[in-house]
Amino acid sequence: MKLLHLYHDIMNLYGDYANVSAMRRILEKSGAQVSVDRISPGENADFADYDFIYIGSGTERNQRVVLEDLRKYADALKSAVDSGTVVLMTGNSFEMLGKTLTDAKGNTVNGLGFFDFTVTEQNKTRVTGDVIYTCDFLTQPLVGFVNKCSEIKGISEPLFRVTMGPGDFDGSREEGVRMRELFGTHLTGPVLIKNPHLLTYLAEKILGKAPADDWLVSERAGYQITLRELKRRNEGA
Repeated sequence: MKLLHLYHDIMNLYGDYANVSAMRRILEKSGAQVSVDRISPGENADFADYDFIYIGSGTERNQRVVLEDLRKYADALKSAVDSGTVVLMTGNSFEMLGKTLTDAKGNTVNGLGFFDFTVTEQNKTRVTGDVIYTCDFLTQPLVGFVNKCSEIKGISEPLFRVTMGPGDFDGSREEGVRMRELFGTHLTGPVLIKNPHLLTYLAEKILGKAPADDWLVSERAGYQITLRELKRRNEGA
């Protein structure tokens, strides 16, 4: 198995490298031999070689740097998605897949155009908060933290439904985006550490069989504690 961690050096705000470490570990525990390639802006990779592709969260400035570098990969990334490669993009990285991104000064740049959604940033206040999300493909909710300065409008295939916390824009009850096996969410945590059931779900898609997950005892205990406390807070709101 080959894993690709794109822009590991400048899109790693919230310990996002741990998502790749967790994926590597569960695949190895399941008997696979695993290698990880880490690519920086200006370097090259053949997306067709990989079983899992990951991009984490960065500052708005670094996001723009990465967007310009990622344009050269646009066709290759789309081909990987169309072929069923598992792709995870967390934080503001998935915003690059939309139609346009407009910064707080009103400057607009084109996104990669995988989706028709638009991203608008503001610099008055950041949108932050603990979250509980649900989805159709997992029986347990997702937990984590969101920290962003953007609103996203025009997503037709959202990834999650909001139980607690911010959605794609003020008042939205939906969050993130999905296309085949590409998953984009603002959830940080890191998300695969906070949500071992999501880690297991993605690993099964990569392996084509159920992964070895009996070792995720501490991760599951941590998840249950977090979910319990967030539910208490939400019910008391």
